[in-house]
Amino acid sequence: MNRSPSSSGLLPLPGAPGSSWAVYKARLRAIFQGADASVLIAFWLFGVINNVCYVIILSAAVDLVGPSVPKGLVLLADVLPSFLTKLVAPYFIHAIPYSVRIIIMCALSTGGMFLIALTPSVTTDGGSIGLKLFGVGIASLSSGMGELSMLGLTHYYGHFSLAAWGSGTGGAGLIGAGLYVFLTDTLKLSIKNSLLTSAYLPFIMPLAFFLILPQEPLPRAHSKKGYSDIPQISIEDEDIRDLPEDVAAEALLAPGPPSQAAEAYTSHSPRPSSPAPREPIKPTFATNLRRARRLFLPYMLPLLLVYIAEYTINQGISPTLLFPLKSTPFTAYRQFYPMYAFLYQLGVFISRSSISFLIIPQLYLPSLLQIANLALLTLHSLFFFLPSVYLIFLITFWEGLLGGLVYVNTFAKIMKEVREEDREFSLGATSVSDSGGICVASLIGMAVEGRLCEWNVRRGRPWCGNLGG
Repeated sequence: MNRSPSSSGLLPLPGAPGSSWAVYKARLRAIFQGADASVLIAFWLFGVINNVCYVIILSAAVDLVGPSVPKGLVLLADVLPSFLTKLVAPYFIHAIPYSVRIIIMCALSTGGMFLIALTPSVTTDGGSIGLKLFGVGIASLSSGMGELSMLGLTHYYGHFSLAAWGSGTGGAGLIGAGLYVFLTDTLKLSIKNSLLTSAYLPFIMPLAFFLILPQEPLPRAHSKKGYSDIPQISIEDEDIRDLPEDVAAEALLAPGPPSQAAEAYTSHSPRPSSPAPREPIKPTFATNLRRARRLFLPYMLPLLLVYIAEYTINQGISPTLLFPLKSTPFTAYRQFYPMYAFLYQLGVFISRSSISFLIIPQLYLPSLLQIANLALLTLHSLFFFLPSVYLIFLITFWEGLLGGLVYVNTFAKIMKEVREEDREFSLGATSVSDSGGICVASLIGMAVEGRLCEWNVRRGRPWCGNLGG
């Protein structure tokens, strides 16, 4: 059964039933007063560290394999193992404790980064591209296991943890790209030393898990015990009186402090008794397959579509969205793509950080808008009708906003709409859609980028072949 925004702890959209100043005021107080800083910090760090190596590897793509190898090949090596992990692991990974998974993820990610860094350079020392891509694949395994595990773990820590995870994954794009530029350009470290420095970042994840994250909710994976008590706070009488009766009743389901929900509700009517919790049932493989089929249309498909569209733009279309330098703020054509990537990551970070304040009623609309972005930018690459690069900047930022909104709202809807006994599996299983979309987009990008560049060159727009100018 669907619950209203007020019952989920999220803000209702303006004009929606139950939206009023009293509701917003009470809900904002509940959101922030009920937050556990340790949970927020831990899951934000999980999101950053799990994704930052992925971003650093993509930022170093040309340095890793040389300019003659398509960037889409590095992207494919960086996401295919993650996709396969997410495809099969949800059906058995529940048997591995989260504490063990954290250690495995740290070892894989660190080992992969060390292998990438210590393999001789492809361009100067005749190193093996295959060995470097193998290291990329090992790090990708860790990323895939990390995403499905941490999303499953949010089931035990509530929507605050999901908001922090989403913000962290969005921030990883900015932090990873910025860190690689800082190490190589500002500190003047070699590519090898920059990657070796980055190889120590995964150790932050077990530190956050064992030293920062509250451990009390973890036994709920087996015993379904509750979380530690949250300090009680008071709510002003006028806020309670102004709340509609149905909103006050729904406040009992909100993740804010218990005393606040009880006070709001008991001002209208007696509090009903809660049903006794059910004992968990160990899922079978067939049960999990049925669960996965039910997830496809409402959650997996819109997430898959938005990722195919946005990564096709990023890998196949954006490198050809160039303008004469005199009409742009740039001095070289190689500066276009990093700016597009930055604006995209900025949009992703903002929208993935917004889930505590904004929800979208359904997922397909932003997915279709992303497909429209893909069509618009592809047509511009072919026919060059947009008059200014600043319009491309705006569309790229909008692209990031749409992608981040679909990602974080997909998992927020699962937390609200899926039964509790199915939720942990559903959160992890649905994460296969983003990696699957990136895999498809990387193949499309490798096929499209070269053809679009040739098309532009034949029509007197040779900029994609002039990265130095």
